[in-house]
Amino acid sequence: MAVCVLSDIHADAEALSRVIALLCDRRFCEVFGGIDGVVCLGDILGRGHQPEETLQRMQALSEQLPVTFLLGNHDDAYLRHIPVSGGDRRSGEAHEGIRESPLLSMIRGMKQETVIDSMLFVHGGPLRLGGGLTEQPFWQRLSTRPGPSFSGYHYTAEMAFEELDRRGLSHLCIGHQHTPICCRKDGGIIKRVGLDFIPLTGRGIAGECACIDLNDPTIIRVGACMGNHPEIGITDFRRFFLLRLSADVCP
Repeated sequence: MAVCVLSDIHADAEALSRVIALLCDRRFCEVFGGIDGVVCLGDILGRGHQPEETLQRMQALSEQLPVTFLLGNHDDAYLRHIPVSGGDRRSGEAHEGIRESPLLSMIRGMKQETVIDSMLFVHGGPLRLGGGLTEQPFWQRLSTRPGPSFSGYHYTAEMAFEELDRRGLSHLCIGHQHTPICCRKDGGIIKRVGLDFIPLTGRGIAGECACIDLNDPTIIRVGACMGNHPEIGITDFRRFFLLRLSADVCP
């Protein structure tokens, strides 16, 4: 089984359209193989200017492939009318304009996490803390120093691996912080692994890719699927690919 991982789309319908087109491209399948499903780590909404178009494209994608929708902090804040930073007036007006849209049904009732093949998928972090808003898994943030914060409870890689061990899981896949990162537990030693992005232009894809072997317990944070260089993940649960698109989907 292979899945594509999306995170932090933030109402950027154009970036999402590029990714969907890529998933359907023959050259993508030649490089990465077929995709059996999609895991969306959350933050479909918030900040961007195209919430309705983004939801339409996510709905269309879910008609082509099974999509697991997970809750992000911006999704939760939007549904509960909680103000969060990052959006301008135009974004706010666009989001207020879809309050009655039936497309929001895919946002309501989202799960906070899911497990596939010993990998935990969640927007922010794996910890089960108290009932405070920023303690929730969709607000938690991977950091080097633990502790509460108005921006979300900060947890360390050590804390995450302890939680994975407690649950009998091997890997953690998160989003939320918009930049990719990899941490590995090798023989009890936890270390951050450098990501070596290699251009894929010779394979017919305008972008670059980093490959992570999943031989040891691993934490992978996927970059944001937004802007001029949207990022996604692809995994067959033996390896995890981080893909960053450049200006165009295909040369």
